[in-house]
Amino acid sequence: MSFLSRQVRRQFSAVGLCLFISSMPALAETPHRQLLNGGQVILEGAPEVSADLAQELSRYQSARASWFAEWALDGKSIFIRTRFNGVNQVHFVDHAGSAREQLTFTGEAVGEVARQPGGQLLAFTMSKGGSGFDQIYLLDPRNGATRLLTDGQSLNNRLVWDAAGERLAWRSTQRDGRHNDVWIMSVHNPASAQLALRVDDGALWKPVAFSDDGKQLLVQYYAGITDSMIYLLDLDSGQLTRLAGNPDQPSSNIATGFDTDGGGVHFITNQRNRSAEIGRIPLDQPGTVEYVPDSISWDVTEFELSQDRQRGAFVTNEEGISQLYLFDPARQRHKRVKRIPIGVISGLKFSPDGRQLGMTLSTSHTPSDAFVLELNRRPLSYRRLRRWTFGEVGGLDTDQFTDPELVHFPAPLTDDKALMMPAFYYRPPGRKGPFPVVIYIHGGPEGQFRPSFNATIQMWLDTLGIAVVAPNVRGSLGYGYGYLSMDDGLQREDAVRDIGALLGWIEAHPDLDANRVAVFGASYGGYMALATAVHYGDRIRAAVDRAGISHFVTYLENTQGYRRDLRRVEYGDERIPENRAFLEQISPLNNVDRITTPLFIAQGKNDPVVPESESSQMVAALRERGRTVWYMNALNEGHNYERKENRDLFEQVTYQFLQHYLLKDQ
Repeated sequence: MSFLSRQVRRQFSAVGLCLFISSMPALAETPHRQLLNGGQVILEGAPEVSADLAQELSRYQSARASWFAEWALDGKSIFIRTRFNGVNQVHFVDHAGSAREQLTFTGEAVGEVARQPGGQLLAFTMSKGGSGFDQIYLLDPRNGATRLLTDGQSLNNRLVWDAAGERLAWRSTQRDGRHNDVWIMSVHNPASAQLALRVDDGALWKPVAFSDDGKQLLVQYYAGITDSMIYLLDLDSGQLTRLAGNPDQPSSNIATGFDTDGGGVHFITNQRNRSAEIGRIPLDQPGTVEYVPDSISWDVTEFELSQDRQRGAFVTNEEGISQLYLFDPARQRHKRVKRIPIGVISGLKFSPDGRQLGMTLSTSHTPSDAFVLELNRRPLSYRRLRRWTFGEVGGLDTDQFTDPELVHFPAPLTDDKALMMPAFYYRPPGRKGPFPVVIYIHGGPEGQFRPSFNATIQMWLDTLGIAVVAPNVRGSLGYGYGYLSMDDGLQREDAVRDIGALLGWIEAHPDLDANRVAVFGASYGGYMALATAVHYGDRIRAAVDRAGISHFVTYLENTQGYRRDLRRVEYGDERIPENRAFLEQISPLNNVDRITTPLFIAQGKNDPVVPESESSQMVAALRERGRTVWYMNALNEGHNYERKENRDLFEQVTYQFLQHYLLKDQ
């Protein structure tokens, strides 16, 4: 039965950037160039991918994930995001295990999805060609009608509905392309859009929740991962009141929403310089924090309240593994949910009646799928966890996939002390070492490698016999405030030295071949791969960099204006002479003469985060010096490769690169 007929039966209510470096020599002759994927991908210096190899790897590349997006109005069905025609689209799932019914048919990936309270409409975001300039659309799932609500040019996302389902609040750069203002509109009259909060700093401001009467808006201020505050905006007067956080003593304060009677706000905070924990702020006592008793000694990564705010749920990150807890707001108590599969949980969302909790769960053996925890009437009581979607895995027996081992290796802290650094170690199954090794470095830099489903790593293990070690170097999330800030500013290269320490750990393990090591990283991980090639090129055979920073000054000057100040908090302000000199000193582009390691560099032309120029200038410098470099530029992508055909090609070329430079005898 179609979604529309089901509604009747149930009686539902109605410019790529290009930077010219004047001091750089003329570009060397371009190596062999291929135009692939309908002319949307340029591949230079790499051999052609054979049909046999593409077929061999297709089993691993055919895995399809599903992400929980929203509940239907009746609370008996859900909406998910899953891939169709190469990009993620909105689908409807009537019940656990049922077939998916596609609702959007765009050529671009769908991002956020938010259902209208008390209604059927879905607001969602989508950008063109990976540009990152999200637009807001309104979808009626009963007939598939979709219309654009925003200007089609600026960045618009972080959607919040009011309780009446009439208005949307969102973050937008519409005013000047640089500042992250808060706007509000009636979805029935997009021309009514008006500026609710004008900001003149470089921080990210976004709406979190409307008050029940629609007269106030909870607003999040985010200047950096260790500097965020919570405000209350009076929509009539425009008065802005700071509720949590102190600009003179930066800390992390992430708002969840109003409490049961609207007299306070729940949030996640590390104000006590410990793991991120749950607190409450009384609205009549801004700045006062009431902490949840018996706090857990691990970071709370996500916190969600039901629509009536009578119950809650939160997720902790316990050395990379997610644990799920139910929360009773009235008694400020919590209880861990048992028998949850070991993996990573995200996207918590209560059903409209609060009796079910939807989520996305990914494990080492299963792609991300939608799960539902069925609840009892008591806030801390539950019945069972049910899997609603079953992602395709290309015919692979994922039960045979390798689980990583959590290991620790010593990295220098002071002259006489070491820091035990966490890493996940994947060992090829059924084989004897010593194994070639890929060091897999996460992005961020405030990211964290976690043991979720990763078909690429499993492909390397199974078909190349490569071991993978994924470190969480200093600066990674999940290990407390002190660890997170260890690579800030002038401490940047301390994280690179952590990779040097890991190379020492590899040398000490007879199961690993220290003479055959490669590094792989994307975004900030791409910078780390380049920096490893600079500092430890004599200890690695190959490096893969996708969308990595090659020069911190040019990166900060050319990343999109709406995010520039956010990155200055992490990397340092290049306008300050001391910082600029340091960033010049550590940038891989300025140390290119030290690089002899073969490199594979990949990029999306429309990347708003790390501009295309960061990769193209590095490729030009390497070629000028006669170094080995393969280069892939996807003309219809941004910071992430959203299109399956481009991701597949990148993985296939990476596979060939590792075969040629890591595995072959020198």
